[in-house]
Amino acid sequence: MAALETIRTKFGIGASLIIAFGLLLFLVNPSDIIQTIQSTSSKNDVGKINGKSISYLQFDSEVRQMDEVRKMISGTSANTDEGQVQLRNMTWQTLVDRYLVVPTIESAGIRVGQQEQENMFVGDNLSPVASNFYGFYDEDGNYSVDRVRELVEAAETSESYRMIRDYLFDNARSNRFNEKYLGLFNAGTYVNALERKRAIEENNATANVDFVLAPGTYFPEDSTVVVNKSEVEKYYKAHEDAFRQVANRDIRYAVFELNASQEDIANSNAKFVGLYDEFASTDNMRAFLQKNSDRKWDDSWYKAGELRTVNADVENFVSANNSGVSPVFQSGTTFYAARIMDNANLPDSVYVRHIMLVGNDAKHLADSLLGVVNKNNFSTLANLYSADKGNAQDGEMGNLGWMTKNIMIKGFEPVLEAKVGVPFVLNTQYGSHVVEVTKTTKPVAKKKVAIFEKETTISKETERAISEQARLLAVRSQGKLDNFKTVCDTTGIYARSLNITEATDSYGAISHAKEVTRWAFNNKPGKVSDVIPVDNKYFFVVAVEKAHKEGIAPLNEVYESIRSQVYREKYVQKHAQDVAAQIEGLTSLEAVAEKLNTTVSNLTDVTFSTSSAPTTEPAFIGAVAAAKEGVLTGPVAGMMGAYVFKVNGREMGSYFTEDDAKAAQARFVNYYDQMILPIMMDKTVKDNRARFY
Repeated sequence: MAALETIRTKFGIGASLIIAFGLLLFLVNPSDIIQTIQSTSSKNDVGKINGKSISYLQFDSEVRQMDEVRKMISGTSANTDEGQVQLRNMTWQTLVDRYLVVPTIESAGIRVGQQEQENMFVGDNLSPVASNFYGFYDEDGNYSVDRVRELVEAAETSESYRMIRDYLFDNARSNRFNEKYLGLFNAGTYVNALERKRAIEENNATANVDFVLAPGTYFPEDSTVVVNKSEVEKYYKAHEDAFRQVANRDIRYAVFELNASQEDIANSNAKFVGLYDEFASTDNMRAFLQKNSDRKWDDSWYKAGELRTVNADVENFVSANNSGVSPVFQSGTTFYAARIMDNANLPDSVYVRHIMLVGNDAKHLADSLLGVVNKNNFSTLANLYSADKGNAQDGEMGNLGWMTKNIMIKGFEPVLEAKVGVPFVLNTQYGSHVVEVTKTTKPVAKKKVAIFEKETTISKETERAISEQARLLAVRSQGKLDNFKTVCDTTGIYARSLNITEATDSYGAISHAKEVTRWAFNNKPGKVSDVIPVDNKYFFVVAVEKAHKEGIAPLNEVYESIRSQVYREKYVQKHAQDVAAQIEGLTSLEAVAEKLNTTVSNLTDVTFSTSSAPTTEPAFIGAVAAAKEGVLTGPVAGMMGAYVFKVNGREMGSYFTEDDAKAAQARFVNYYDQMILPIMMDKTVKDNRARFY
């Protein structure tokens, strides 16, 4: 039974091209987790879903299992921060489905029975999970029920197959529950012919409006506009959800960056210059760069302009010369030299096809096929022998398509220099390949360049001097916020202020600073940290000013923002009243404009509809929709000022069609679908992952 090998083979090379597939090794720094768990007693849960606490250990186990399944399917793994985040997000969503979404949908009376689950894989109503799984397709590219049955049978005796089976079946079941649930909601948004006709009429009814705006956007302090405490409290109670917050901290922090001293730069320059002659003459450039350079040997060919991202001086030298070694260039604290190794006319893109062979006899079989393959039988031989059945660009088996320097399967780099129509053998991590370049873009002048690059080494003396500055601030602060402020003020140390949550990982341009965040959340207001190193380049000293709990922000914390909001609302009403008093008795917009020292403006196609201009104030639009034609109306209080207007006339157009109405309804339904899960999760899911990762 070779189902797992078939699955791996089908994903083989393709998996290297699909980075977003998320088949990634989960890595975590154990010391960070241990520290977090030790410093918290009831805080060692990754989250809570529908009343179910998710411990770190459970989540870690689920993530590792998810990673194992993905690796078994693809046969590959990757170690990137982005991939780890994606893997954890996928695992979290799986847990949300398991403990919240599916039980909630089931409680609404929706069921996915045993027979229906089987039909999702072997029946007429396939689940997208099944139909999109390449392991269920045969050699001819057809969905195979036999392949499904092979996997199910193998799962009875193999833990690996069981994990794959459960992963696919659970995802298909959750997907079907969601389809049914969304179908119910979508049915409730049905718009009948009468409602659609009304929507079309409303969107085609437009008004031509002359208006005068008395601006009032700056909200100056007006002693006659008074906001009392009871008004603030009333607003707070009416808008509590608007003040919902996650736990956060107000902190101050000083950061000391580890920068090279002038002495460090001079020493690095001397070392670089000392190696320059060897760089200019060595016959083993790869070994030289491996030993001495921050930038290693690269077989790439560069055309004009491509080295500018490395260094402008290097680019200018290479562009102006066909051979030779550049002088030493300095950019900041980095030193560069370039040596032109070769020149050639090469294409940017090549169209590649291959026959991939795996197993102990792969190299021998590749050599044998190389002797018989030609342009007429390549596709046939690929169909017969290639282990890669997933690549058939333009309908021909074996076609990988266009490749460039930046879009390239690892190990296939020689194709950029290969001759058109001449097959050759390549050995890569995937196996042995009979490869042919069938066409290329027009060749352009390119150069192979060795780049000697070295960043200045920061000396231990410099590191000690900078870390000592941070240590002195921490020592003089004696763990107290007031002392921290005093030391910063008297010594001229700049302390930044910042509001952070447990998810905060970056401080300005400084990333990977989660340790700073953890310290702030594990200490009370008024405390000052010891020196916290970040990335071996920055030293932080942090002070906690305020701690804000999760939930509804206390009134005293949001009092001023509410008072300002209520003041603005009362001010615009008073402003409209003042304008009304000023223009009392006037009968034309021209007279109103003259009185207010402004001008008359005009708007056309004003409509109280889905197509209304978003820059037009709703209060003004609503007033226009209700106003009589030819009658001076207003003032209407808006946040931009007070409006006085006259509707000159209304028209019924035909530009908003039935298709437009259907599209608008589709947008509404799509928004509705997107909001179901967030609303379901609003008060039932607590996500604490940011505390750990």
